Amino acid sequence: MYKAIIFDLDGTLVDTLYDLADAVNEGLRRAGLPTHDTDEYRYLVGNGRDKLVQRAMGECRDEDKANIVRDTFDSYYAEHCNDNVRAYDGCAEMLTKLNALGIKTAVLSNKPDEFVERILSNVYPDHSFTAAWGKRSQYPTKPNPTALIALMNELGVAPDDCLYIGDSDVDVYTARNAEVDMLGVDWGFRGREELLGAGADKVVSSAAEILEYIDE
Repeated sequence: MYKAIIFDLDGTLVDTLYDLADAVNEGLRRAGLPTHDTDEYRYLVGNGRDKLVQRAMGECRDEDKANIVRDTFDSYYAEHCNDNVRAYDGCAEMLTKLNALGIKTAVLSNKPDEFVERILSNVYPDHSFTAAWGKRSQYPTKPNPTALIALMNELGVAPDDCLYIGDSDVDVYTARNAEVDMLGVDWGFRGREELLGAGADKVVSSAAEILEYIDE
């Protein structure tokens, strides 16, 4: 049995799409750029704030406008990051059962680090994660494996004893690069086809299936 399970955050444990979209759209408006429908952000998120801003700006490469969008995102999201977030069905119960099995739970996200604990404490107030990391300045963003390897070291687990769970191709590549087993979830932002196309070992459709996979 695995000793630790590390989860992606956005699209895996928490639906953050609406608040992310609102924050970036506010920045785009202030920079005089076109905004996007919320659903479009499913394909813009996943590689960190800077890449999200670049994708949302489209062909515009004006650095002054990019600074406006980034700065607005940081200030607006700081106030509104918990406005519309929700846990995905069954995840709270799944986390409780993992604790009962003695399995460490952690989070590794490309979201700026300062937002991760705030969201988790709001959405999962009754669960204590062993560690929860967002994007930290000393580590590159996923799919570079450096942060995942460092987090495993902090948890005191070897790659063979760890499972990484996420909802996008970025998560598949991150796990592969760190030589860690990967489990995809199809309820997030990208879906089953992208996960399987990227080489996910297995894709599940419910939190209960995560527990079944671990039992196997």
